[in-house]
Amino acid sequence: MSPSAKSTATLLSTAVLLLAAGIADARTSDRNKPMDIEAAHQVCGLGANDSCTYTDVTMTQGSLRIRAAKAVIQQVNGDMSRVQMSGGVTLSQQLDDGTDFDSKSSAVDYDLRNETVVFTGNVAITQQRGTLNGERVVYNMKSGQVESGGTGNGRVKMRILPKSAQGAAAKAEG
Repeated sequence: MSPSAKSTATLLSTAVLLLAAGIADARTSDRNKPMDIEAAHQVCGLGANDSCTYTDVTMTQGSLRIRAAKAVIQQVNGDMSRVQMSGGVTLSQQLDDGTDFDSKSSAVDYDLRNETVVFTGNVAITQQRGTLNGERVVYNMKSGQVESGGTGNGRVKMRILPKSAQGAAAKAEG
């Protein structure tokens, strides 16, 4: 995340950004570490613009841990361009400040080229600052903006803890 995007996210004081800013502060050193993938089955194309499909997959990269029933990793010119995970996705990562970020959702679509992460279906995000639940959460890594909402009559539900109660209470409520 660029310094200007991080400054913008820090300056914004809306409740959604206060809660979801943890996504923006994911351990930056993780991006420079190798990604390890373990799966029950894989089908991969060998070309620079091919994709790989994994079932019953676990991915780790530094403090980042992801589990999903299915993951499709697409590449463009030999670089990962998009990761689409489905079938119940759990994601956990330690943030730069040492606290934990945990999420559960039906699916996650991580578009590396556009720098967006979309969580869909029974989204539950828990971190020290509180919780965010909804049907869809979109995080734009360039701008630091978070958008969330429900489908139909669905609603976004948030709990923001007072600074003195952060940590243990968020995990107990999770």
